[in-house]
Amino acid sequence: MKSFFRLLLIIILIAAAAFFFYFRTPYGPTSETFVDIPAGTSSTGIATRLQQANIIRSRFVFLVERKMYAGTLHAGVYRFDHPVNPAEVYARIVKGDVFTIPLTIPEGFNLFDIAAAVQSAHLASAADFLAAARANTALIADLSPHAPSLEGFLVPDTYRFSPHATPAQMLAAMVKRFRQVAVQIGLLAPAGAIGDISLYNVPETVTLASLIEKEVHIDSERPIVAGVFRNRLRLGMPLATDPAVIYAALLDGRWRGAIYQSDLASDSPYNTYRRPGLPPGPIANPGVAALKAAMSPAHTDYLYFVANADGATSFSVDLKQHAQQVQSYRKSQK
Repeated sequence: MKSFFRLLLIIILIAAAAFFFYFRTPYGPTSETFVDIPAGTSSTGIATRLQQANIIRSRFVFLVERKMYAGTLHAGVYRFDHPVNPAEVYARIVKGDVFTIPLTIPEGFNLFDIAAAVQSAHLASAADFLAAARANTALIADLSPHAPSLEGFLVPDTYRFSPHATPAQMLAAMVKRFRQVAVQIGLLAPAGAIGDISLYNVPETVTLASLIEKEVHIDSERPIVAGVFRNRLRLGMPLATDPAVIYAALLDGRWRGAIYQSDLASDSPYNTYRRPGLPPGPIANPGVAALKAAMSPAHTDYLYFVANADGATSFSVDLKQHAQQVQSYRKSQK
């Protein structure tokens, strides 16, 4: 009888040691390893992928964890870079702790800038992103029915995308964020509001905001610049904005890093030196401060402005005063 109990004790100890070894001892890679779990993958399929990637010792262990604990297993790309026990692996997949790539879009980035950032983050090629931005205008059809692209409606922010995110999915997330911000600041009525009518002409407001965004970088000056632009529009004066000329060159593929006389003579509808009124669409993606300024321009008599050497802006009511300020700026640059 004593021999039987000794044998039983030995079996229990071996079973306990095996349980501890397989279920509680950390295991896995010591360097960055990614495991891709497609949507619809079964529990067995997930366990197999984890074992093949050497994240767990045995798929059996993961399936036992599945029997022991509840929870939905989430698809996605998971990143492992140090050994952990199977319970932690299982908990991460139930939590949906997937790997994402951050993409930061600063205020004033245009489509070309965003496309370059997307490519630098290895999310998609710049060409594919630009093509998608022009092909998915249905995302803003209710806001800007004739928009040639999503320019202006991609809110500056830091986004996190799956490595498998398509350009269309990234763009949809940015437009969704635009709608959220637009409701918060009163540019758009909340979803479900009677008539869902905005008090503003959205395409014109976003276009004006994009010019404001590119012209000044001090928030307190933005409403004044908005007032200058409104005065010029009211009087039929050309807006004469360099950022719009640069954007025209970018669209035509002829931007050379500086504005040349040929750029100022271009017949592009974005050439605000030759064409009166607002350009046909936004030239960048404005932030909240610029949007608010476009919605509420300052009441002012100013018709001109020029940047100072310190980054601030000087405003003037007539061309003589403006010429003096431009001359002062050029002297300071020398």
